[in-house]
Amino acid sequence: MRFGRSVRAALFGSALPFAFPAVASAHGIAAKADLPIPAWLFAWAATLVLLVSFGGLAVLWRSPRLAGSGTRDLVGMGAWADVLLGAIGVVWFSLVCWAGLTGTFVSTANLAPTAVWVLFWVGMPVVNAIFGDVFRLLNPWRAVGRFCGWLMAKLLRDGVPTPNVWPSWLGRLPAAFGLLAIGWVELAYTGRDDPSILAALALGYAAVQLVGMSAFGVEVWSDRADSFGVAFSLIARIAPFERTEGRLRLRAPLAGLVRMPPVGWTQLVLLVMIGVTSFDGFTQGPLWSDLSQTLSVKAKALGFAPTGAAEAASTVGIGLALVVVCCIWAAGVWGASKELNRPAREVARTFTHILVPIALAYTVAHYASLLLIQGQALGYLISDPTGSGTDWFGTAQWSIDYGLITPTGVWWLQVGALLVGHIAALVLAHDRALEVADDSRTATRSQIPMLIATVAFTTLGLWLLSAASL
Repeated sequence: MRFGRSVRAALFGSALPFAFPAVASAHGIAAKADLPIPAWLFAWAATLVLLVSFGGLAVLWRSPRLAGSGTRDLVGMGAWADVLLGAIGVVWFSLVCWAGLTGTFVSTANLAPTAVWVLFWVGMPVVNAIFGDVFRLLNPWRAVGRFCGWLMAKLLRDGVPTPNVWPSWLGRLPAAFGLLAIGWVELAYTGRDDPSILAALALGYAAVQLVGMSAFGVEVWSDRADSFGVAFSLIARIAPFERTEGRLRLRAPLAGLVRMPPVGWTQLVLLVMIGVTSFDGFTQGPLWSDLSQTLSVKAKALGFAPTGAAEAASTVGIGLALVVVCCIWAAGVWGASKELNRPAREVARTFTHILVPIALAYTVAHYASLLLIQGQALGYLISDPTGSGTDWFGTAQWSIDYGLITPTGVWWLQVGALLVGHIAALVLAHDRALEVADDSRTATRSQIPMLIATVAFTTLGLWLLSAASL
């Protein structure tokens, strides 16, 4: 009887896309008026794919597989990789900050905004998802922190002081708050495109990281409090490559997520990533235009200046987006906990890893056009990073090819990213349920609430992609 009710609940959840019939657009380039099939059909098709995937997993995937998958040794990557790539990261970081502080204030002609918001904020998660934790090797503040530790060990007779112990209750909470602050700068702060401000913020962030590393140790701080390091390393667990004990190894895709050690507040880190991206998509449509105007009027009535009122409105919007995302996740966790007969908090920790491919899917879906189009600007910005007329590599006259991908092509890419990410989440959830449930029937039944949550995340993502043309 419980299984029957769960099936009916899943069918109800699968009907969610019908509440959003105008799913038509994509984030970034333009409205998609020339879609190959009706927009509402995308929502139907996406839900059908998820339902079929869920059914296929229930029938064909009867025992946990990912946790027991092995690795294959590929090549040695010893300390030289940290030194070489770390040095490259430091040089690149210095170049970006120099360009931001000394170059033109025109954001499109200065390297800093494109390097920060396009290549780093959007491009690095994609690179990490494919090749593994590349950012860990390139991380400039980690490289400087490791170098300072090595130098102190050589100079101090008594050795380097023992780092402080990281409080277990704190987990990754600092990284979550840091990501929320970074998202606020990107989406609410009116000076986000000012190259000099971006450079100053980057230097300030690096300084905080170095102080934290000196207090708690480079690796502990990087794994707990470095917002970029934590976020990118979580996404890197999707990749089929991992570096352990100085060796590059090949593993099954997604297997790194199954082996992810439980660290407090990790789910908040991922929910912040999804919530911030969701709000960015929401800002593209007329609904936010009307709501932000109303919020700005109220903020001005409280004494805010026009700029401050706009920032306050966006701050409220980010908070509301995060609440919506957390509610979807909480509903799925609560339903699964009832079927598994376990505390909701324990279930949330057990299934935290399924949020990683969803976070990546949202990032790719909402920023695909930005990465493909504005990312081309690196070609001329690398020759003239300050906008002063230099031509270091003979590419300063290059331009952006806006026809690189059609609007319809962007739409297919975005929808594909959402589907692949959410199917991966279903696979991870099902595999983990088989580990913790008493039998395969209970495991399948417990994943119906997670299926509904996944459909909700997919529907939300499709609706956000449509915001620009509603």
